[in-house]
This record gives sequence, C-alpha cells and structure tokens, in this order.
Amino acid sequence: MTDRLSDLTSWHSDWAGLRVGVLGLGKTGFSVADTLVELGATVLVVAQHAEDAQVQLVEVIGAGLVLDPVLDAAPPELVELNPEVLVVSPGFHPDHPVLVWAAGQGIPVWGDVELAWRLRDKVGEPAEWIAVTGTNGKTTTVQLTATMLVDGGFRAAPCGNIGIPILDAIRDPAGFDVLVVELSSYQLHSTSSMSPYASVCLNVAEDHLDWHGSLDAYIAAKARVYTNTKVACVYNKSDARTMRMVEEAEVIDGARAIGFGLGVPGPSDFGIVDGILCDRAFTEERRIAALEITTVTDLALRDLAAPHVVSNILAATALARSYGVPIEAIRRSLERFELDHHRIELVAVQGGVSWVDDSKATNAHAADASLGAYESVVWVAGGLLKGVDIDVLVKGRASRLRAAILIGVDRSDLRTAFQRHAPGVPVFEVDETETEEVMSAAVRLAADVAQPGDVVLLAPAAASMDQFVDYADRGRRFAQAVRDHLGGGGS
Repeated sequence: MTDRLSDLTSWHSDWAGLRVGVLGLGKTGFSVADTLVELGATVLVVAQHAEDAQVQLVEVIGAGLVLDPVLDAAPPELVELNPEVLVVSPGFHPDHPVLVWAAGQGIPVWGDVELAWRLRDKVGEPAEWIAVTGTNGKTTTVQLTATMLVDGGFRAAPCGNIGIPILDAIRDPAGFDVLVVELSSYQLHSTSSMSPYASVCLNVAEDHLDWHGSLDAYIAAKARVYTNTKVACVYNKSDARTMRMVEEAEVIDGARAIGFGLGVPGPSDFGIVDGILCDRAFTEERRIAALEITTVTDLALRDLAAPHVVSNILAATALARSYGVPIEAIRRSLERFELDHHRIELVAVQGGVSWVDDSKATNAHAADASLGAYESVVWVAGGLLKGVDIDVLVKGRASRLRAAILIGVDRSDLRTAFQRHAPGVPVFEVDETETEEVMSAAVRLAADVAQPGDVVLLAPAAASMDQFVDYADRGRRFAQAVRDHLGGGGS
C-alpha cells in the first residue's frame, strides 16, 4: 500500500483504481474528490453534513458518498472500501474516531496540500510555491505577496486556506509561475512532501489548542512550513519561536534565513530605519547600505501603519524580493493595496469616537496586536476561546482600556480574567443571545461609555460560531449596528 503511494508523485503517475477515502465535504473536500475522480481513483466521501448542491455534485462526478451526522466510528462503507489512503479536510481533529481507526489499520493520512504537491505538474512546468503560515496575518501577507509578484511581471495567485483550494489552483489550465499558499496548522499537520521556494511563519501564539492538544504540537505543525525550503526561510525577529524553527529546520542547501522586524535591520533582514522600511537582504551592498521600500508615513495615509500590518508588509516584501520582484514593483503594490474587510476596518467616526471592526481577530494574539494599535479603547470581546488562556492578554492591555463589552454565550473566562487582572476596568456584559440583538446591545453599551479620542474596537479574541455564522457575519452585524446607532452621522 505505502509502496504504491511513494510512486504517486506526479499528475502523470498511475492513480487509476487507487482506493481513497475523503473526509469532509466542504470546499476543500469537494476539490479533493473532484481531483481524484479525474485521475481515475475510486473515491468515497465521508462527511457529517453537506449542502444539497454539494451532494448533487458528488453524484455528478461519480464519487461515493456517506453522510453520517454522528460519525463516531468508521462507517461500514469505508471499512469495506479498505482505502489505501485517507485525504482529510482540516476540520477533523487528529483524535477523530475515523482517523484513530485509520491509524490502527496503518492507513496513511494526507491533507489537500500533500495531494496538491504531488499533482502540481498537471499543466506543464510546476509553479514554485511560496508558503505562508502563522497564528495571525496570513491572509494579508499572502494577498500582498501575490499582488507584488503580479506587479513584478510574474503569473501568480493566492490560494490554500485563503479561500481558493490549492487543488483548484494547480489545475488551472493557464498555469502559474508561482503560487502563494496560505497554510493553516491543520494543513501543515498532514503535509510531508512539500518543498517550497520560500516560506514564512509570521508569528506563533496560543491558538487551536483544542485541535492540536498542546502548544508544542501546534508549534511543531507550524514549523513544518520551513521543511525543505529551497531559497528563503523568512522569520519574525521579534518572535524567538520562529527563529528557532528556522534554526532547526531541514532545508535545501543554500537556503537563506531572512529576518523581518520593526527595528533596524541586520545585513540579511528587512526592517525600519528612521521611519523608512528597508531591504538589507537582497541588495549587493547589504553590508553597508539598504534599499528603501516605503515610509511609515506613506503607509499611514492608506491606513496601513498599525505595527502588525507593517510587520506583514515587511514579510510579504521579503518573500516577493526572494523571487526577484523589483523594488519599484513593490512600491506600486503598496500604493494600491487595501486590507480585507473586518481587518482593523474603520466603520465610522462621530463625536471624536472611532468605531473599528477587527472581527477577524479570532484569537488572543490577533486581538493583542489590534489593541496595541490604539491608546484608549472600549473593547468588544468574546466568543469561542478555543482552549486559549485569555489572562495574559487582559493583564497586558488593561492600561489601554476605557471599558470592556463582553459578548458570547460563555463569558465566564473573560469575566474572571478581568476580575483577576484588571479590576479597575469597567466591564459590561451583553445578555442578549439572539444573533440579531447581540451587536445592537454591544454598540449601545459602548456608546454610553466611550469618550472623545477613544476607539470602540471589535477585536473578539475568539471564534464566532457560538452566535454568528462566521467572523465576517459578526463584523457585518457590528458595522450595521454602529451605523444604525449613529443614524448615518458617522464619517
């Protein structure tokens, strides 16, 4: 079984008749099933739920399907298939009963990224991959890196965890020079063959501990991004964990370590000197000079000067420069780049109070960076904490808080953290539990306490699914509640 898999390293390998179980039927799971059926494999999709349209599509492409809302054991159809490999969607924890069964049977488990790496030569010369992970900032960095590459004249696309499945990207008939691949810790956990052109782990903080089981396991998954990197291992100089990842990584001979940070850069780094973002890594005179990228002042004019955003810009620039993008193209990209919605997005300003939607701050690390960008904050926080200890965040940012507005079905951990570490900060709780009412109540409470010069900041430090569809739904509802409350008077 395993011997056959070791030979399957190309689209043009013999995949015909390979027995594959696919776990999950979201966007990723369908892309896996669709790809494998195209290759001639025998495919059985196993999922707990699926939309009607997806069910119909699975039938159209000719894959089998088992829907089991409980899925507390390997279904009989999967056992009968006796799969040679399982390809798992990111939502399945390593201790899921089906994966435990697979381990007991000695069945290898891949993710969609592992499969895509093996199939990347479908349309000719394979695109190089630039791999991006980190607890926060992945999407911004991926989008910006791809934009820089395109402005530099390369055929490039963002894909992976960013929303475009990697298997769709490698099957695009036009082909690409380079793919910028956003990788979650879930995807890296089940990836072993990838050898990226350049890679970065932007930062590491406690997140998804409910999935990985421990911080060490989470860090180990993130560290896989550097394995077999060919040209540039980009790391965060202010995050010692990412530096250790690079130091301990097995890379291709000749790969360079490239640091980025908000301080003065060393001879192989990207950083800031007197408010100027500089490249001291990809210039022939890097030991005595640096190339100017842009200035913090120019970035501020486009709302891109928050410290964590500047860090992402430096990381993206390092990745793009490693691939040969000229500085002039980098500048063009930065002149037109805009952050995604729900990422420190200014909703309104009225009476000297700014209202900011950072609903995408779904963990403590992201919320910490967001809080650090403002001097006086009315903080709207709460949701699903995903097993993360919130105490450090509350203690570290208490001095910036005018007040806190707590949302979420279970607010006990946040409430306790404020009682323990910030007893002087006024805390208000939203008792409304109906989705349509939560943000209206939160905005009313925030408006009552905010003073001129304050920022009312939605940076929940938690996932959203306890009360909302996703972080975007949460952000949209916050923005609408702000506009309703201000009566259209914001600017």
